[in-house]
This record gives sequence, structure tokens and C-alpha cells, in this order.
Amino acid sequence: MTAVVSLPWLPIAASWRKGIAQLMDIILHVGAHRTGSTSFQHYVRGNRAHLMAQGTALWEPYMLRKGLFDGLFSPPRMLNGRNLQRRAMGRVRLHTAQAMRAGAQRILVTEENMIGAPRACLRAASLFPAIGERLARLDAAFEGRITRVVMSVRAQDLWWSSVAAYGMGRGHPMPDDIRLAALAAAARTWRDVITDMACALPQAEIKVMPFEQFAGQSDKVLSEATGHAAPQGDAKSWLNRSPDVPMLRAKLFANGMVEADLPAHLAEAEGRWNPFSTAQSAALREAYADDMMWLTAGADGLATLTEDRSRTRAGQSLPAGALTKGQFHDQQTEHRFQEREQGRLAQTG
Repeated sequence: MTAVVSLPWLPIAASWRKGIAQLMDIILHVGAHRTGSTSFQHYVRGNRAHLMAQGTALWEPYMLRKGLFDGLFSPPRMLNGRNLQRRAMGRVRLHTAQAMRAGAQRILVTEENMIGAPRACLRAASLFPAIGERLARLDAAFEGRITRVVMSVRAQDLWWSSVAAYGMGRGHPMPDDIRLAALAAAARTWRDVITDMACALPQAEIKVMPFEQFAGQSDKVLSEATGHAAPQGDAKSWLNRSPDVPMLRAKLFANGMVEADLPAHLAEAEGRWNPFSTAQSAALREAYADDMMWLTAGADGLATLTEDRSRTRAGQSLPAGALTKGQFHDQQTEHRFQEREQGRLAQTG
């Protein structure tokens, strides 16, 4: 559910309000986590000059994690007589005004933590339960000027596995059987996440890009976000991958676990880690299939499914096998057919 959030209006921002409302578009790239967001941020960071030439200012984690959003998503509280949420909104508006004065027509904000942390999702056994409230606060900080949101989604069995594997690689505990069962039985799907997002940002266009189609294609993600052509450099990089089974085993052994205590999904498997049973994986896959069906059918008008049609479009040249086909091929086929037919008639005679 999306909570109704009452947020303060800042008198100091009154002089900026008209300019932001008329000139500045705010575009959010919200991840989600484990869908290539780090690769995308590496790509746009390397093409900052190209973006600015198009009139797009870039806000990415190197900037945002220095404290720009500090206090914005926390419960309202006072520190030394100062409202931290109010101060965070003031910082956002100040930096927005600076981008306008520098000539930016829009701001691309890419930071997956805007919608919540993956560890919080694991603890709650739910996909981004607070996304509605968090985006409502962010929209208030930008004075309702968030015009587009780009989000990547991924099959739930692979997404939860990647989140858990990445956490284990950083020293967090392995999810136990009870936690895995809760994840597999969770009622909340990407459809609910997108619905909460649309409720928090009713004025924004929401574009959903399946990870399975756009992994390693940061240029296409950027083009969808800004509506402008994107450069090719570093577009195919794929960073921050989750550890595979051998890496996870080595991590657990280094932390003192003995081989006899390894669960079957780590002791017997290789390659990508999947801690779910066959039935659990099937349930999660079915939930994702329902999400995709809902998006394909129009998502109740809340979002647009963006697909990579270049993977299904006909190529510019024929495949190698087709090069032998044509009139000569047909003549050969007809000649062989006549030989087989003559032989068959001879045998029956």
C-alpha cells in the first residue's frame, strides 16, 4: 500500500518554484538492484559530457551518497532544533536550481537505493514494501516535477537468489529454509511495486524494462530514459555480478563452515546459485509470468513495457544455411527426388 505523506513546503524555494515547474524535467532511474544498475551508472558516468551537451545533468551515486538525500527518507525528527527532512528537501531544491543555472533542461537521477535496500526486502520477505512512501517524499522534494521513471525488473527466483548471494559475498548470513519459503510464498510481485510507484507519482511516465532483454545494454536504457540517442562507449560492461556457487563456498569456508554443513544447493551445484527448491522456483517463475502478462496487456494504464525488438527483428543478411538455397538448390532437390522415386518404382517392380 502507498502511504499518504504530509511534507513541508519550504519558503526558501518559492523563488525557484516557477523555473522548476516550467523548465526542468526530473527523470529517475531507480534500478532495481541486481538488474544492471551499477553497470548503467558506470556507463553514464563515463558519458557525462555527452549528456550535458544534450542538456541532461547527471546525479549518480558518487554525488548522491555524499549526503544529498540524508534525512529525506527517514522518519521526521529534529536534530539540534533542525528538521532533517526539511533540510534534505532544501538541499535537493538548491542543487536543482544550480543545475538550471548551468543550462540543464533535465536531470537524470540514477540511484537504486531511492526505492529501498535489498537487505530490507529480504528481512520483510517482500519486494520494496516502502517504495510508495519513499518516492512520494522524493517527488515533494522536486516539487512534483518527476516526469519519467525507468525501472528494470527481473524474474523473482533469479532476483532473490542474486540479492541473497550478493549479501553473502559481503558477509551477511545465508537465508535459512524458513526465509526461503517465505520469499517463495510472498504475495507481493512487481505488479504491486509498479502500482505503488504509479500512486506515488501519478504525473510520471513509468517505463519497465525486463532485465532478461536489456542486461548489458546500458545505451538502450539511457535512450529510453532521456529520449535521446545514446553513445556506444562502455555500453556493454557488466559490473557488480553476484558471486557464483564456488565463490560462495569459498566465502563460507573462510568464515569457518565445514563442508559437511553445506546445504545441498551449495554442496552439489555449480555455476549460478539457486537456493530455492524446484517447486519454489516454479512458483516464483509463475509470479513473474503473471507480471509480464499484466505489463504486456497495458498494466492498467499505469506503466509501459519496453521491449528490445532488435532481438527478434530480421537481420540484414541471410543465415549461413540459407545461402545454399535458391533456384539451383531447388533443381538439386528435384533431381534427388526423381532418383529416389525411380529407385522406389524399381523395387516395387
